[in-house]
Amino acid sequence: MKSLSAHDLLIAWEHGWNRHPVDRAQLLRTLSAPSADPVAIAGEPLGARNAALLEVRAATFGGRLRARIDCPQCSAPLELELDTTTLLDACQKPRELVEVQGLRFRPPCNRDLACIAGELDAETATRQLLTLCAIDKPEDLDLDALLSEVESALESADPWSDLSLAVHCDACERRWSEPLDVPALLWDEVQHRARALLDEVHLLAQAYGWTEGMILDLSDRRRAAYLQRVMA
Repeated sequence: MKSLSAHDLLIAWEHGWNRHPVDRAQLLRTLSAPSADPVAIAGEPLGARNAALLEVRAATFGGRLRARIDCPQCSAPLELELDTTTLLDACQKPRELVEVQGLRFRPPCNRDLACIAGELDAETATRQLLTLCAIDKPEDLDLDALLSEVESALESADPWSDLSLAVHCDACERRWSEPLDVPALLWDEVQHRARALLDEVHLLAQAYGWTEGMILDLSDRRRAAYLQRVMA
């Protein structure tokens, strides 16, 4: 999987800072696979998208993933450290279709999420999403009667579409499931690194008169070495 270059990170930050999280996920996924068809990327199951973005995260920022959360019961701060390799080894490839009472449904994709992004009511959004995922749409389709069964079947078909972590608080013994939003996690790191890159470009351009492109073309190690000399 391609890592995001310094140029990619600034492009992502520039074009994604004020966009919807669904659009950011598409942007990051497209930057990670520049030779792929963006339409095909938008249509890949969410589990495949999440796995690809986790690979991008590992390739760009390393295989160790750290997160801080607060216990919902006692507010104790918890530090989580995850190994992306271990997570990816457990990844299950999505099934293309599921069948519920003779009707076929495909797993949701990023394009589907974009279609319902403006819907504020969760139940309405769920119905709209499952309608988009329906391959067979008879005139007498009663989705409400199938809602629970279809949701369960699609979750089994693409378990990586909605990831969560089992968390235990030692302070109060509370146990719960914490959502693992891979696109949001990657975006936070991209945004943090992009802002640091802007500072580095600013300092090196002032010191040496180099252009942004020249500075970003430097490897991280060489850029850091020049920054060390500027700051000495």
